[in-house]
Amino acid sequence: MSSVAPTADRAPPRAGIGMFERYLTLWVALCILGGIGLGHLLPGLFAAIAAAELARVNLIVAVLIWLMIIPMLLKIDFGALGSVRRHWKGVGITLFINWAVKPFSMAALGALFIGWLFQPLLPAGQASSYIAGLILLAAAPCTAMVFVWSNLCDGDPTYTLSQVALNDTLMLFLFAPLVALLLGVASVTVPWDTLLISVGLYIVVPVAAAQLIRRAVLASGGQSALDRLLGRLGPVSLAALLATLVLLFGFQGDAIVAQPLVIALLAVPILIQVYLNAGLAYWLSRRFGVAWCVAAPAALIGASNFFELAVAAAISLFGLTSGAALATVVGVLVEVPVMLSVVAIVKRTRSWYEREATI
Repeated sequence: MSSVAPTADRAPPRAGIGMFERYLTLWVALCILGGIGLGHLLPGLFAAIAAAELARVNLIVAVLIWLMIIPMLLKIDFGALGSVRRHWKGVGITLFINWAVKPFSMAALGALFIGWLFQPLLPAGQASSYIAGLILLAAAPCTAMVFVWSNLCDGDPTYTLSQVALNDTLMLFLFAPLVALLLGVASVTVPWDTLLISVGLYIVVPVAAAQLIRRAVLASGGQSALDRLLGRLGPVSLAALLATLVLLFGFQGDAIVAQPLVIALLAVPILIQVYLNAGLAYWLSRRFGVAWCVAAPAALIGASNFFELAVAAAISLFGLTSGAALATVVGVLVEVPVMLSVVAIVKRTRSWYEREATI
């Protein structure tokens, strides 16, 4: 049998959450401690890393971020876009949440909590930078990690794959203008050239590279070869993420030691928007008669974020030592436990959903 690219019906292998993903919050906590410690012990090294820039892009961080993002994008089959029409209601609901609700609700929550309620407790002059990081986090819909969440709640793999492929496509065109709009509303000035460079480096280049690698591997060894490659690259992706976080916390160490409450305060709007958007997607799915196997991953896709892209964009736009970069890292810190709680909620409410769903 000849090796061909998988069709839209072919979803990624349905594997459970791995050890690294399950304990991601623990690894991030260790990165906080390790980064702060190394930042104090090796200030010269971190200064040299910060100086390794070209056109405002830190080369070391850029390589780490490509190692983070490309393995995840290898899972995406853009041929799945052809199956969008099979689950058009679920797709429409998730698109509405991802692009019309989540970024704007996060901007509003950021202004409410960070720009007003918590501002006296935050470092002086950092509120707008923190809000910018929250906006970047919400403007990037989740991609590869959604496959894990969908699998854990027995979601429809075809819907999940087609929705992720569609979100990746839309990010190429919507991420930059949406971020520019919301940052402008939040009175944060972002040069368009820097934003477009970020989109090119951290969306266009990784997507193109991942698709070229994917097609080459499928052509030479088929789906089994791709599965083996993904298995090898999974730890590399997470290791690159953790290394990036060590660098971030190495630069942020003094601010965190001086204001340890900052991380907890930044987590508040993130937690609220996750449950708000997951609940809204789940309710809309029930209201429009969407099958539970689609509604469950719809809630998860609507709530989760492509935090790797958010971290990359925050570093590129505002720098390694910025409040924006720290805010996106808090998103990484809370991602796994919060999303696992959403998985638990949708699974426990399945009988209620199927009994009450509008037909």
